[in-house]
Amino acid sequence: MNRKIPKVPVKTWSTPVTGEPSRIIPCTLCHGDHFRPYLVCEGFSYVRCTGCGLVQMNPQPLTVEVVRRYQEGHGADYLSYELANESAFLQLQKLALGDAGFAVLEKDLLVKKRPAILDVGCATGALLETLQNQGWETTGVEICTPAQAYARQVRNLDVRALPLEANHFPAHTFDVVLASHLIEHLNDPRGFVQEVHRILLPGGYFLITTPNIGGFQAWFFKNRWRSAIFDHLFLFSIKTLSQLLRSSGFEVVKVCTWGGLAAGTAPGSLKRVFDRGAKRFGFGDVMLLKAQVPSRE
Repeated sequence: MNRKIPKVPVKTWSTPVTGEPSRIIPCTLCHGDHFRPYLVCEGFSYVRCTGCGLVQMNPQPLTVEVVRRYQEGHGADYLSYELANESAFLQLQKLALGDAGFAVLEKDLLVKKRPAILDVGCATGALLETLQNQGWETTGVEICTPAQAYARQVRNLDVRALPLEANHFPAHTFDVVLASHLIEHLNDPRGFVQEVHRILLPGGYFLITTPNIGGFQAWFFKNRWRSAIFDHLFLFSIKTLSQLLRSSGFEVVKVCTWGGLAAGTAPGSLKRVFDRGAKRFGFGDVMLLKAQVPSRE
């Protein structure tokens, strides 16, 4: 009897693998300098910190090279990809926010006159436009210049083209900061999280979505996992991302995961079982952590 081999899911869109300049860095989470090989992919690889377990690309491409991918390199390709999938991505974002209890949070905050929300890595601004129509004061950050231009010119949104830290937003500006599928692309996740903490109001919320290296699909597919791509410099688990958030001053108040099996990799009935289990037991392919800046005494 022939054993049916599960179909490998299509990997997430990524820029082509190139020979960019790179450098070895200490672990961004625990500052350790001892690593073990973890995933060997086609043209790049990941290591795992022996101190804290964070999975990261090391050596890492220089920050200027990473930014260039989205501005001078493949920005137009990225915009086309986002526009082609915009409706599906918006629906997924809404479902994720629903799982995190965003509707209750929104109801409480809209008692104020136009609470302020920042979406970092907002792409074409579809979610920002939705939130603006619901009464939020919206701001976006998107370093892909074609996508940023689209959000500003087509949707008339306030979207900045500089990386978050370079915008120098005043401290305690925003009630909520969103970052969906962004932190894994950054050279300095700790600096990013610390900046989010600085610009949030006391009691403000940070909702961060990223692939889950601790999920079932990552364990099963290993270097064929759809999120093991050239553009993902870090691959977080619930444990490592929670540790990063807490060490930067946040309280983690909710954790959600979803995506037990990718579409097309298993019969529909089996996929539904795995998807329900991923939400209930936390082994989903993608995770959302809802963190809060402690309120002042």
